[in-house]
Amino acid sequence: MILDRRGFLAVCSHAGVASALLPGVLYTLAAQAQETASPAKPFHVTEEMLDQAAALAGVPLEAGQKAMMIDALENQRADYDEIRKINMPNNVAPAFIFDPLPPGAKLETSKAAPRWSSAATVSVGANLEDLAFLTVREQAELLRTGKITALALTQMYLARLKRYDPKLHFTVTLTEARALAQAKAADAEIAAGNYRGPLHGIPWGAKDLLAAKGYPTTWGAGGFEKQVIDEDATVVQRLDAAGAILVAKLTLGALAMGDHWFGGITRNPWNANQGSSGSSAGPASAVAAGCVAFAIGSETLGSISSPSTRCGDTGLRPTFGFVPRTGAMALSWTMDKLGPICRCVEDCAIVVNSIYGPDGQDLSVRDAAFNWNADFDWKTLRIGYLKSDFDPIKPAEPAKPADDETAEQKKQREQRESRTQVYRAMRLYDQRYDLAALAKLKAMGVDLIPVELPKLPYGAMTPLLSAEAAAAFDELTMTGRDKLLTEQSRNDWPNSFRVARFYPAVEYIQANRARSIAIREISKLFEQVDIVVASSGGAQLTATNLTGHPALILPNGFRGDDAPTPMATTPGDFANAGGPGTPVSLTFLAAHYQDAKLCAFGRAYQNATGFHKLHPKLD
Repeated sequence: MILDRRGFLAVCSHAGVASALLPGVLYTLAAQAQETASPAKPFHVTEEMLDQAAALAGVPLEAGQKAMMIDALENQRADYDEIRKINMPNNVAPAFIFDPLPPGAKLETSKAAPRWSSAATVSVGANLEDLAFLTVREQAELLRTGKITALALTQMYLARLKRYDPKLHFTVTLTEARALAQAKAADAEIAAGNYRGPLHGIPWGAKDLLAAKGYPTTWGAGGFEKQVIDEDATVVQRLDAAGAILVAKLTLGALAMGDHWFGGITRNPWNANQGSSGSSAGPASAVAAGCVAFAIGSETLGSISSPSTRCGDTGLRPTFGFVPRTGAMALSWTMDKLGPICRCVEDCAIVVNSIYGPDGQDLSVRDAAFNWNADFDWKTLRIGYLKSDFDPIKPAEPAKPADDETAEQKKQREQRESRTQVYRAMRLYDQRYDLAALAKLKAMGVDLIPVELPKLPYGAMTPLLSAEAAAAFDELTMTGRDKLLTEQSRNDWPNSFRVARFYPAVEYIQANRARSIAIREISKLFEQVDIVVASSGGAQLTATNLTGHPALILPNGFRGDDAPTPMATTPGDFANAGGPGTPVSLTFLAAHYQDAKLCAFGRAYQNATGFHKLHPKLD
């Protein structure tokens, strides 16, 4: 099963505690001591504080060293206070830019006009809802030829959003007035022969971390329900320019974690007793339910991949630095990516073609080309697969009980073993679909080349995400407003932000240095092959989010009635995933800025399997 950010943090939460920041610890200890300070008894950093901080940080200190450090640490603590006096809203980025390219990498910058596929002939009946699950490419042809109107299509999707939101909880705000005005304008332009392209007149939904002028941008979080950002995000501007029609701001888990938001839990259309996963919860659910033609999501560590898997969508996480994030909530400046969630691969290509490229504001964006050609000969590509993802799954070794094990410890050990067995049974079942995918690729004439990810501690690098997120939302932690967030468990943002304050600046830099090694080593894979086939979960998800490589997530079948049941039944519980009738997915990876080739190969596989043509029964 794929890990979304909530699940990942649940597995790796120990990493933040194990690497504590010596000055950060001192600041916390000092803040506590400051509460009891007075003019008669002024606050000072003490050697006892240093001992506590050093023990937590794992830094050996000698007596003479501690004495030399105290003055500098008191000055450093004062520096923290001076910086905190500066107003730094979420949209202020650090004075550095992450570049995912390894040394010597070359970009393709020569741009060609896109070549779309020939649209299939679609008949239009009396019930326009029969078109709800058509692809963007199919709807575009109906709009271009005047067989339907943008206004009728928009009204149909608005009606579906209203009808199914009470069941699936995917809408934060309908942008109805804006959408109807855009639709009428699109119809007038198309009738006058001013057709802008395949997004002209197509209704879409935005993850509610994208600013849209005149409407709330809530970030899914308690305390931000009425936040209005008086601008349109660059992606919104570009989709407006392409003629697309924004019909809704869609849900995300609070501050881009999971599927829990201030209004409830967004649901999976294939099983409404499950959450849709996250954090692009609403975009994935609404697309799968046929309530928008496409949506824009974001990913930092699984937030397109996980909900696309859960809801059976096609999701593209572009190369880091391909799509500008201006006007989007910042969580991690070095890991955030915006990308489309659609019903098919070519729809992803259509959307990316309109939103990629520099905007002069997000300085991480490169002037690379996205040259889509529906007729590209994908058979010229070298295809690899992560062999270990498809190898037989070994049984877990049962933990040996301690000689002095108590009854409570025995109970906990047996519960862990039971969960491990259930998870293994689910993974064994799902691996059938992975292996069937390899067989299908071979039947398509693909000569699969086994490859492996470099052996590096990817999980140990991820605390840098929480460190950046804690900086992005520093004001929440320092004012106590983090109590307004809906979720407050040990794996949720409030606690993660607090833990991140103990993450060393030195260790943050060391993690990024390790990340540079990961970028170079993983990039070497794409000297051997052009595309890598992988399971949607596992190490690749963490690794490629750190290195900025693009990923394409495709529906890859549906679990049968014999599928193991989930470990939990509560909606929104991370363990309530899978089970009979729910989708599975497959992921394709490519080299940096090779997103068009990635989509070309993904489209060939998707057309050969047809899983994207299946849709949930909502009534």
